[in-house]
Amino acid sequence: MYSVTDLKKELENKANPARAKVSAGYFKTGKGQYGEGDIFLGVTVPDQRNIAKKFLHCTFHDCEELLQSVVHEHRFCVLEILTRQFEKGNETQKEGIAKFYIKHAELVNNWDLVDTSASYILGDYLLHRDKKVLYTFAKSPNLWKRRIAIISTGAFIREGRFEDTLAIATLLLSDTHDLIHKAVGWMLREVGKRSSETEEEFLKQYARTMPRTMLRYAIEKFPHAKRVRYLNRY
Repeated sequence: MYSVTDLKKELENKANPARAKVSAGYFKTGKGQYGEGDIFLGVTVPDQRNIAKKFLHCTFHDCEELLQSVVHEHRFCVLEILTRQFEKGNETQKEGIAKFYIKHAELVNNWDLVDTSASYILGDYLLHRDKKVLYTFAKSPNLWKRRIAIISTGAFIREGRFEDTLAIATLLLSDTHDLIHKAVGWMLREVGKRSSETEEEFLKQYARTMPRTMLRYAIEKFPHAKRVRYLNRY
């Protein structure tokens, strides 16, 4: 049976220093930036996902070790593993994975890590449960918990349920971080794909005051004339 050491070796075998350098810049690893301290091996996402498939037997102890790593691909792989374990798990196993995710949320600490896992683990788990933890996360000083809060609602959107997305988006309207602006705008756009009326009702109330990046992401699929009208704030 493969071990955590084997997983790390497989990633190292796929390492690409040139790609790692590009990724380090793209994911803002410089001093004072949101990804400060993150180390990249330069492994492509498809390769990481293929490697993760071989390690679906990983225990929570293994997962915790990988999540605590400064190597970005270690954390990405373990989140892919947890997502697949969640998809295949029974209700007891899903509960355990969701609780593990909540406990270690601060280690899900870059936007791609959140986006590949939050709605598929936490969002799916909370679909028919109390969603209080998302509102707690939305008010957290931790950037990644706030992003997890809004991205998790993607699971609800896929089921045609928009109320929590809109409520959490409202809580995050005054957020100062660009990554939150983009995430909220993205989720509003996803709402609009399923109910343009619901999205526009929200925008008519908040478009004049929401951050421009948030608005731009939310209206990305609108016809040109309508986008211009919104960007000009009516």
